[in-house]
Amino acid sequence: MPRRRPVRTNAGAVACLALLTSGCTAGAVDVARTDPGDDAAACERLVDALPQTLADLERRDVDDAAATTAAAWGDPPIVLRCGVGEPASFDALSSCQITNGVAWYIPDEQITGRAVDITMTTIGREPGVEVRIPADYFPPAATMVGLAAPLTEHTEKVERCG
Repeated sequence: MPRRRPVRTNAGAVACLALLTSGCTAGAVDVARTDPGDDAAACERLVDALPQTLADLERRDVDDAAATTAAAWGDPPIVLRCGVGEPASFDALSSCQITNGVAWYIPDEQITGRAVDITMTTIGREPGVEVRIPADYFPPAATMVGLAAPLTEHTEKVERCG
């Protein structure tokens, strides 16, 4: 009777194969739901128009409660929420960063020139949009550019920033 060779497995290779065949999904992103009020339809149109890829990151599902007002990309996720108000720290002396026609407010303490978590909010547009960007994706320029077209198309410019 011929002898069989023992089968050797590499635990790392098995783990990689399992990851590849599972589709690399990390599950739906849990997002705090906003209450956009009269802007609910505008938020839904915006979320539907957002790109599948943002800053080279694939779009992910968000939990059902926020699905019409939020979107996410990557892991850790960049999270967009529609229907937010102006941040409490924004005032007449605050500066905005304008990228492709969209004005963004980033709190001064987050403008450090190094990788930190950033929360940026559109200013002068309705409905308001907030985007949280993990430090992993610093600087935020690719995110700003990637969101500019759907934001200018699906939000209304109501005033100038700064």
